[in-house]
Amino acid sequence: MNGKDEKFITIYIMGKKHMVPANLTIMKAMEYAGHQFRRGAGCRGGFCGACSTIYRTKGSYKLQVALACQKIVEDGMIVTQIPFSPADKKRYDIDRLKPEANTFLEYYPEISRCLACNTCTKACPQDIMVMDYVQAALRGDVKEAARLSFDCIGCGLCAVRCPAEIVPYNIGQLARRLYSKHVVGPASHVLNRVKEVNEGKFDEEINKLKNMPKEELQNLYNSRDIKV
Repeated sequence: MNGKDEKFITIYIMGKKHMVPANLTIMKAMEYAGHQFRRGAGCRGGFCGACSTIYRTKGSYKLQVALACQKIVEDGMIVTQIPFSPADKKRYDIDRLKPEANTFLEYYPEISRCLACNTCTKACPQDIMVMDYVQAALRGDVKEAARLSFDCIGCGLCAVRCPAEIVPYNIGQLARRLYSKHVVGPASHVLNRVKEVNEGKFDEEINKLKNMPKEELQNLYNSRDIKV
């Protein structure tokens, strides 16, 4: 498609009107409009959760959420970014905790306020069953809470939308830590690799990389085998 045939639409970024190509993501549209990302951008592929965005579409009163690198712009869309979702993350010693419901209630008692409205699930850009893992944590089902929250990238959009003021991604993280530490334990291959590192197996290779010229290091990185 050439420039003359390309369709342009109107969007509003941080309250300012811009004309942008209709097929861009919010992130690319913001860059097209001249916005330079100093924060709020990471992998650009929907995996890091850094580009949390609130938007409203033309003619709608609803505030909606998305990742800017995933959502395609719409005519009349109003967007603003939230670089991070402020939340109170509790400190705890995972070695001393027990994988049970009381642990969740001790550190995050607000989960008892869950309305089961499923708003958190609807807000999740990863299509994670957020409400279900919060309910599993409330029941003390650590394994299920860990399983359902496994793909969480911590973007914070679930917490932004929760009417009960719960921070689900903190719940999921605690569930995964409890499950890993106290239910399944460390994987044998991880323990073996830690042993190898401590024994200095990779010292020579690491020192070689540290002393390698920048251009050579870049070429090595770009030509590496990538498993998909």
